[in-house]
Amino acid sequence: MPVSRDDEAVERFVESFASTLVDSGLPHMPALVFVTLLATDDGGLTADELATRLRVSRAGVSGAVNYLSHIELIARERQPGTRRHRYVLRDPTWYELVARRERLLDRWIATTRDGIDALGPPTPAGQRLTESLEFFEFLRTEMPAMLARWRKHKARRRTSPAKRA
Repeated sequence: MPVSRDDEAVERFVESFASTLVDSGLPHMPALVFVTLLATDDGGLTADELATRLRVSRAGVSGAVNYLSHIELIARERQPGTRRHRYVLRDPTWYELVARRERLLDRWIATTRDGIDALGPPTPAGQRLTESLEFFEFLRTEMPAMLARWRKHKARRRTSPAKRA
């Protein structure tokens, strides 16, 4: 049964959540495209549909989907019977985003170690970087356990009798 939605409220949500993602470092247009896909029931739209919903050019959508595909948040699928593509969210979206941060932490750790060596551990700058390194290593150590707890939580939620009713 189709659900009635307030299109203006959905549009406000997309803008608001995209703005939050921009504040977190995602470029504006990819953030808008990502949240628009997130706000669709089947998680997928064509470039034309995205351009229409966002009232932007196809070129803007093209750059955004290329960016989101590159960071593996979305995938491109061929629409059956056509030459057109649909852009769909990768599953599990948030897990992938956090897991990607884990790989980014590895780069930060390596670069910070180089910085400590270059600046000298006993210098004030070296000490600041040492504290940064300790924090990055702490996050890196805690991240796998946190993601494992999430997977268990999600599995319990899916098998809960209350959710099946």
